[in-house]
Amino acid sequence: MGLHSVEIHNFKSIKSSGPIRLGAMNVLIGANGSGKSNFISFFKLLKKIHEGNFQFHVAKNGRADAFLHFGSKNSDFLAGEILADNQKEKYQFRLVKDATINLFFNVDNYLTRDNLNDKWSAIKVNTPNGHRTFESYIARSNGISENGNQRKVPTVFDFSIYHFNDTSFNANIKNPPNITDYAYLHEDGGNLAAFLYRLSLTEKARFEYIEETVRSIAPFFDKFYLEPDDINPNQIFLHWQEKGASSLFNAHTFSDGTLRFIALVTALLQPKPPETIIIDEPELGLHPSAIGKLAAILQSASVKTQIIIATQSVDLVSQFSANDIIVVDRERHQSPQLVHTTFKRQSEKELEHWLEDYSVGELWEKNVIGGRP
Repeated sequence: MGLHSVEIHNFKSIKSSGPIRLGAMNVLIGANGSGKSNFISFFKLLKKIHEGNFQFHVAKNGRADAFLHFGSKNSDFLAGEILADNQKEKYQFRLVKDATINLFFNVDNYLTRDNLNDKWSAIKVNTPNGHRTFESYIARSNGISENGNQRKVPTVFDFSIYHFNDTSFNANIKNPPNITDYAYLHEDGGNLAAFLYRLSLTEKARFEYIEETVRSIAPFFDKFYLEPDDINPNQIFLHWQEKGASSLFNAHTFSDGTLRFIALVTALLQPKPPETIIIDEPELGLHPSAIGKLAAILQSASVKTQIIIATQSVDLVSQFSANDIIVVDRERHQSPQLVHTTFKRQSEKELEHWLEDYSVGELWEKNVIGGRP
């Protein structure tokens, strides 16, 4: 299930991470600017590589200087490796800058391990004779195969980075999607109404559990009302009813925290989740009373899919085992001006004496495990 480990070199604040071991549940904690978001940004980079939008992503976000560790004057390459949990599939890449401060591939390998001889073999090496390649082979290898069947997404790329932070008036999550846009939940929640509509028809018990979970943190909420729009049947609004009221409300009348919680619960309880779910600050906008409920849902979801979250919430961290926690810090290296991000997974056994009296969140707050300013 999901990823066994990830290794990152010269990406933003991360100089050289070494192999970061991942488990079913992974909770990244650390001070502001420590590198938690950069770790998640690395997966965004992988997503763009897999989609074939790497160059556009780099150009849009500041070109090589914005991606290389302390810019192109200090780093001339960026590299990474992701290994599937079954340790039979991995992806390696190395990006090198050119004179125009663009990045191109000079290593681009998707490898599988042979069960018989236990050796790794590359499906394709995308840099024959040292030629520069600006998009990855792995992107072009997806899509429809010759016999017409859909190729399966490799496990190392089967992850979704959900970000429901945009709840502004014109946010996608508040606008009505096409009613048939329900194959999977979009990473920004833009098709939430259509996806919930599908669940109400095909996964009724799951849909009703989502409604029940929403009621547990928003007692005014009664139920969703999800039907094709009368004027435009190709669209569907996220309508809902309040307890004791007969009129319908839309997504704009939810508080930001409630709307984010609905999207989070839907993502975590979806019937066919990706191998790995990644969320930055899932607690954003939630009332403290909802934190325990969120933690329980995250833990339950981790039985079926790998979970990676980054959080600033002491209360949320306190709901997890020390074994789930990865402390992210920044340390000096080479010169006083340069710092780099480090990752350290905590151990329940090593902290057992402390855990007799304190929760993990309290140990973080007291700076026993690091990850503080």
